[in-house]
Amino acid sequence: MPRRSKGARLQLKAARRNKSGKITHQATWIIRDNGRDVCTGCAADEIAAAEEKLRDYITSKHTPKRRIRHIDDIAVADVLSIYLDAQLDKLRARFNVDSESEDTIPDIRKFKKRIERLNDWWGAKMLGEVNGEACRSYAKKRAKRGGARRDLEDLRAAIGLHAAEGYHREIVKISLPEKGQPRDKWLTRSDAAKLIWTCWRYHEMQKGSRRPTDDLKVPTSKRPLRHLARFILLGIYSGTRAGAIAAASPIPAIGRSYVDLERGRYYRLKQGSAQTNKRQPTVPIPLRLLAHLRRWHRANPEAKHFVEYNGKAVTSVKTAFKSAVRLAGLGPGISPHTLRHTAATWLMQRGADPWQAAGYLGMSLEVLLNTYGHHHPDYLSDAVEKIASRDPAGERKAHVSPALSGAVIPIRRNDA
Repeated sequence: MPRRSKGARLQLKAARRNKSGKITHQATWIIRDNGRDVCTGCAADEIAAAEEKLRDYITSKHTPKRRIRHIDDIAVADVLSIYLDAQLDKLRARFNVDSESEDTIPDIRKFKKRIERLNDWWGAKMLGEVNGEACRSYAKKRAKRGGARRDLEDLRAAIGLHAAEGYHREIVKISLPEKGQPRDKWLTRSDAAKLIWTCWRYHEMQKGSRRPTDDLKVPTSKRPLRHLARFILLGIYSGTRAGAIAAASPIPAIGRSYVDLERGRYYRLKQGSAQTNKRQPTVPIPLRLLAHLRRWHRANPEAKHFVEYNGKAVTSVKTAFKSAVRLAGLGPGISPHTLRHTAATWLMQRGADPWQAAGYLGMSLEVLLNTYGHHHPDYLSDAVEKIASRDPAGERKAHVSPALSGAVIPIRRNDA
């Protein structure tokens, strides 16, 4: 069995001498890669420069070829690499972070994890091998239908970008697993109140003694869930997505969602960000919520965001929200996005005009009616009224069904 390659690495090439012992060539660093020697031009004492040359060599070795090729000659790893670079630039601009601190943003971490999973399965395959059977095999291996669909959506986007840039011309189809049922779990007013009060009143619990045998915990003065009370109020009364709630600020700036406290307007799209299919329209703020926002700003005019933890803007509340739901005893299936479902449900239950409700929430009218329309008091009311109404003329008529081949079913007044 052949020995496994050690990969590209630096090696110091010894100085060369002539027969009289005089040095003719100084010692230099070279790059050894699977039996191949690449000169760096760096002397023995220039180790930092040699390491930089090695990094450049490895980068150029794994940089995808950006020219048109046939799909049978294009590795899926190259397609994913081009997509990763493009999306990371957009995400860094969206969250206003650099490459060194990008991993502190949950959305970026999750994106990179999805690309890593895709590369593990697809990376060694050629683009021409991507077909329905391979997609179904990936979904089976991934086990979770929703997770597999999300991963394959990234793969589809990566292939689309590769084609849009002109690097291949053939059509490559991605077969996606079916969508799951839409989640429409929502909170009642009593559930919402219980959750808010739990977040506001909760004290952090710590062991009262350092003795390992003493497991008794006592409440401290720390209140680690209070910022969630604000988050919940913003989510329920505005129906805004979690990212825009976390970015809500009374001070306009790049990377923030601006809340104009004077005019009562919520500019949900972060300044400097491009509009996406996740609609984030500017909306008026309900008076009840606006009163809270103004009071919070008066209490701490130096705060840059309405929802902060230890003086800093939050990037994700999923872990804290999960703890709050457990402490409030509300059961499974409730996440920060449930607040948006709650806002949509309450709007429908109170008979809001569907067109205005869809505009306020930033969703299409079709999605609103299909998912939440049954909560509206007028839902199918005309059909229900007509199906049970009597003939306006009060006449006794015989209704004939073509399927009954001439059989007549008389409908009398007292049948109802």
